[in-house]
Amino acid sequence: MKRSLLVLLVVLLAGCGLLPKTVDETQGWSAQRLYAEAKDQLNSGGYEKAIKYFETLEARYPYGRYAQQAQLEVAYAYYKDNEPVSAIAACDRFIKLHPEHPNVDYAYYLRGLANFTEDQGLLGSIGDQDMTERDPKAARESFDSFRELVTRFPNSKYAPDSLARMKYLVDALASHEVHVALYYYKRGAYVAASKRAQYAIEHYPNAPAIEQALAVLVKSYDKIGINDLRDDALRVLQKNFPNSKYVSGNFDKSKPWWRFWQL
Repeated sequence: MKRSLLVLLVVLLAGCGLLPKTVDETQGWSAQRLYAEAKDQLNSGGYEKAIKYFETLEARYPYGRYAQQAQLEVAYAYYKDNEPVSAIAACDRFIKLHPEHPNVDYAYYLRGLANFTEDQGLLGSIGDQDMTERDPKAARESFDSFRELVTRFPNSKYAPDSLARMKYLVDALASHEVHVALYYYKRGAYVAASKRAQYAIEHYPNAPAIEQALAVLVKSYDKIGINDLRDDALRVLQKNFPNSKYVSGNFDKSKPWWRFWQL
């Protein structure tokens, strides 16, 4: 009852104009001042206020010379404020609105970074979390952004770092597929294990995890009883990784040659 009366009182006061009104500190600011204040906040780590100023600038002066830059700067502010989803959306919007902008390469780079940051679970160490529980969607989208950047803008100053991150992402994605294959193998789903291992081999042929993917493939085919494919996979493993720890001797069904995980 008391709460209802309080709500009613607030409504009546608001209707009478007795409640204090929110003051917009930016009222009357020029586009130049909004941009300058936003940049100051961005440089000093005041990301929330920087975002507010950049978005206010674009809303008030959508066709001014500062509007386009504000659209790009707000994406960076979101990224620095640990809001990767908003950063990605801002980058996508900038790319769509200004595909020929001189700094559109940076938008692709920032979009890649935002996805890269969002998926630290996959890209970091395996730790205690089950690798199969992680969604590699962000890692794939990060890779696609970096790939588009280096393809469209090979001379961009962001291209070298993008290439390095692409390599890291390929290794991470390949490791994910191998861990999923191992997950299936341990649960007796040998067909599924062989398919995931084969997928990793076909899509990430140069990743370090391919050595283990081949070993999973060999063992899965052996469990299924497809001996010709098992032997083919074994030959590929021995040829490409002659010193592999997964190859310790001749194939012998009574005494397996592999000991690369505990079952």
